[in-house]
Amino acid sequence: MNYALARNRSARREDNKLYPEDRAVHDWYRFVLSFPPHLVQDYLQKFGVTPDQRVLDPFCGTGTVLVECKKQGIPGVGIEANPIAHFASRVKVNWSIDPDYLLKHAQQVADVALTRLRAQGIEDVTLFHIVQDHCDLRTLPDETLKLLLANSISPLPLHKTLILLDCLNEQYDERCSNYEKLALAKALVSSISNLQFGPEVGVGKAKHDAPVIASWLVCLRAMANDVQKLRDKAATPAEVYLADARYPQQVLAPHSIDAIITSPPYPNEKDYTRTTRLESVLLGFINNKAELQALKRGLLRSNTRGIYKGDDDDQWVTEHPEIQRIAREIEARRVELGKTSGFERLYAQVTRLYFGGMAKHLSELREVLRPGAQLAYVVGDQASYLRIMIPTGQLLADIAQSLGYELVGVDLFRTRLATATKQQLREEVIVLRWAGN
Repeated sequence: MNYALARNRSARREDNKLYPEDRAVHDWYRFVLSFPPHLVQDYLQKFGVTPDQRVLDPFCGTGTVLVECKKQGIPGVGIEANPIAHFASRVKVNWSIDPDYLLKHAQQVADVALTRLRAQGIEDVTLFHIVQDHCDLRTLPDETLKLLLANSISPLPLHKTLILLDCLNEQYDERCSNYEKLALAKALVSSISNLQFGPEVGVGKAKHDAPVIASWLVCLRAMANDVQKLRDKAATPAEVYLADARYPQQVLAPHSIDAIITSPPYPNEKDYTRTTRLESVLLGFINNKAELQALKRGLLRSNTRGIYKGDDDDQWVTEHPEIQRIAREIEARRVELGKTSGFERLYAQVTRLYFGGMAKHLSELREVLRPGAQLAYVVGDQASYLRIMIPTGQLLADIAQSLGYELVGVDLFRTRLATATKQQLREEVIVLRWAGN
């Protein structure tokens, strides 16, 4: 890296945004709140990770750590319980496709879809809104439609998206299919839908129409361009498991991991399945309420919408005095303010379940770590539960130490402004070391 670029990066080190020089592959599809590739670069360097070692991200999301490791020739492995995120990570670490063939096939699919739309009087440009009177716009079954945020996609863009999906299924090619579907997921959230992220997912002004096939092709061309540049790194191993991070031993061999870089969910009342709901439904990863509930049961408990009868992760922290004190204080504040709704009654319990789940994760993780393994957990303090401060990093560091991990240090990544309280909250990197038994 040249000196000017290094100096520029240093000046922006606490910035959580994706740098232009890092966009390749990372930008195929990513969460708005994903931690940035430059942070992964920092800890790969700090830990001295080499290509003969193996890095794990147990909460891998859309694959930031895995992609960055692959770019540097370092084998990586991820665990992710959200099917659409798992799918995205799996596609993003596969650079074996012939980019010319991918674009050729995508254009064939696009031509079929455009022809079908034109037969209905529909053009894939927003200047034309002519739809033949006899053309009934396609939509989703009622049960599936209810899973979406209301008005998250307008009728005409939804119709065009369903036509494109039909054509993708009819023109199915195993070599291209996953890339083509991921490109559609990216186009849906970035330009086709009415969704907006700031940072929570919401619904903005409804678009009568939006380019669908054109937006999809733009995303595919970016993919093909990135693969062309990175094909010499395609052989670097990268695996992604659809699994629960609280049970890493179910998918990983004992003593197989040298380093961990990850950012687990925070106890912030954020329903992470809402952020990805539109693309999860349209691509068929969630089809009904039962499947959505099954997905949530496999996630770390971090919000009241994901708590179910029989959850018992809280047993892991019954003897942790500070977590119990915070939970009692949250409940006392709820009673004081007269908050009586069902989800408000769960605020205290989700705090116990979250830290209990993380304790279970860190406990089970020990079996898959090699002696001397180094770990970096990016976590953020919270003040969203009735304005009771939750020092997430400090509490996780305490839990880790009680399980035999060495606390190497706590690095400040950045500060952020809490939406509800306007307080400055810390996002930190908890650095741990596992010595062995």
